[in-house]
Amino acid sequence: MELPLVVGVDGSEPSMRATDWAADEAVLRGVPLRLVHASLWERYEGTSLAQDLAEPAEQVMAEDIVRAAARRARTRHPDLEVSAEVLPEEPESALVREGQYASLLVLGTRGRGGIAELLLGSVSLTVAAYAPCPVVVLRGSHDNQAVPGTRGRMVVGVGDAPQESAAVRFAYEEARRRGVPLEAVRAWRCPVREAVGESDDPYGVKSAEEKSAQTLRAVLADAPEGLELHPHTVEGPAHKVLLGASCDADLLVVGSRRSPGALGLQLGRVAHSVLHHAACPVVVVPQPM
Repeated sequence: MELPLVVGVDGSEPSMRATDWAADEAVLRGVPLRLVHASLWERYEGTSLAQDLAEPAEQVMAEDIVRAAARRARTRHPDLEVSAEVLPEEPESALVREGQYASLLVLGTRGRGGIAELLLGSVSLTVAAYAPCPVVVLRGSHDNQAVPGTRGRMVVGVGDAPQESAAVRFAYEEARRRGVPLEAVRAWRCPVREAVGESDDPYGVKSAEEKSAQTLRAVLADAPEGLELHPHTVEGPAHKVLLGASCDADLLVVGSRRSPGALGLQLGRVAHSVLHHAACPVVVVPQPM
């Protein structure tokens, strides 16, 4: 049985956009869509969903949220298998647990708090850090609509082999599923310029770049045949390089190393940065250490 694609919904406009995107993705993957609303609050405190349901905001309940999201998904794809559930618990723990039985988790950039959408909400950040399955955070659009792939390009950030293999394998499959080229990007840094002596590379710049290129080739050595793959190295901090690459991409894939038993958010600087600031949807793929 195919694992469902799970989307967290809370009635906010970003979560409705995530529902649209998740419905499209479920159809693309040929899997069921599962809508989950988790909250300890009984009522929804907002206006947009209330207007859509033609009910006063103080009367909108959790069941109304999942009902509206399910109707939206079925209207978008009438043949899609859709299920929904309300979970009376903290959304972070509920969604992380849902990830144990999901092929993919999809979330909006923020919930219904007052923080500007420029920043990532605490629920999305926590779920991306702890979920055992790949997590998609819908960045890159502020018009409250699902954005189909229009640029025909995916990007995967490549770190040190072999730890990045999970993210790279996920990117291979997604690029093939979408029928688009995959750009594999590895950032490298100029060495500290303290070299002494005469050579054709006195500061080690060429050596650093070539070492980065060798690592990239090693990581991509098992790329599937038929996939249009464009590997390249870029000098600069990894998070800045990937943020730049996200500007004309439909999807950015990064890995997040997980250490069993470790405390705190296990995202790393690169994943944390792109989740907050990328110009396109971001997929965080867990990678055991």
